[in-house]
Amino acid sequence: MTTRRNFIRNTSVLAAGSAFLGYSREATAYPSKKDFMKATDEELWKLVRASFPLNQKPIYLNNGTMGPSPYSVIETQYNSMMEVDSTGTYGGWEDAVPALARFVNAAQNEICLTRNVTEGINIVCWGLNLKKGDEVIITNHEHVGNALPWLNRAKLDGIILKPVTLAPTAAETLNRINSLITKKTSVIAVPHIPCTQGQVLPVKEICTLAKQKNIYSFIDGAHGPGMLALDLHDMGCDFYASCCHKWMLGPKGTGFLYVKHEKLDELQASWVGGYCDTGWDLTCTPPVLNGYVDTAHRYYYGSMNASIYKGVVEAINFHEMLGREKVEARVKLLAGHFYKKMQAMEGRVELLTPGEEISRAGLVGFRIAKLPGDEFYNRAIKAGIRIRYVAENGLNSHRASFHIYNSFDDADKLAALVQESA
Repeated sequence: MTTRRNFIRNTSVLAAGSAFLGYSREATAYPSKKDFMKATDEELWKLVRASFPLNQKPIYLNNGTMGPSPYSVIETQYNSMMEVDSTGTYGGWEDAVPALARFVNAAQNEICLTRNVTEGINIVCWGLNLKKGDEVIITNHEHVGNALPWLNRAKLDGIILKPVTLAPTAAETLNRINSLITKKTSVIAVPHIPCTQGQVLPVKEICTLAKQKNIYSFIDGAHGPGMLALDLHDMGCDFYASCCHKWMLGPKGTGFLYVKHEKLDELQASWVGGYCDTGWDLTCTPPVLNGYVDTAHRYYYGSMNASIYKGVVEAINFHEMLGREKVEARVKLLAGHFYKKMQAMEGRVELLTPGEEISRAGLVGFRIAKLPGDEFYNRAIKAGIRIRYVAENGLNSHRASFHIYNSFDDADKLAALVQESA
């Protein structure tokens, strides 16, 4: 039972929380677009760092799991939430779809909004007309999000999964995929950049190969947008699933699926709702669904959180203000700096990310000889450095993710800890 005293106390707590939020927002001064325009070289990246609410410790090198959002994205969401709750406005996709299409060079009618990569993967996995005995090529470095949907369909429908062992070079990886193709191969479903060791796969060549063999090409793009300047039309994939909460630095619980327009009628929509259809009628006998809209909107439905998709648009604006190519170059520069330091410890440290330049970007996977992976992870946490321990497939390794808010000093501190531990 709520007493008057409890009500007053709870109301006071809420009021105090609101005051704290208001004070925090007003007290937070972050760099403006004018500041960025005037900055040069390292000054620019210091301004970028000041645009995030990241603490100085721990040093955050786990963007591959969750990317922090800059203040402008957080504030955009807050303002939109206030608008929604004061006016009843709803929607969300109207601005997000055009912005995402522009960001990855796709047509607006090819973009489906999702909550995460895994949702997009499931839409593709269960939407394709596969039958018992059909083969799907995956890799031996899958994230659970691209492994379980296909494993589940194999369990329920009898499709056959054929994992390819990734090679140290792009050319050999492509050859290994090609060698697994048979007359029963229906899909090549591989990651753009595996979460385990950060190897950039030759996705354009894989998609070309798939097209030549009349096979569907699906790319798990969790680590693509926001790290690399993407052009999905140039890549040539049939489907590409990604999220906005990693390298795009957007709101959590947002993502998208790209479906090549020519493939819309080959990917069955299983879950539908408002705006998916071209008309329906329950008054006739039997009731009828006329069909699906001629866009990827057929795959998403229902009320959406307008605020988080406003945040997606602002995250894209933040990237475009800096320049997508400049962001990619910075990410590769930082990761390359750390990579070279690991190479200098050869014999004591094993690099899992290939040395080939076209196969590397912002993630570096490594393993320390004779040291259990969880032990080094605990050392890193105690030292105030946040990385990811990779237990998948018995790798017992580590992954460092470098993004635009990181610095060379961050990389050097992790390298020093590795050297000390090795």
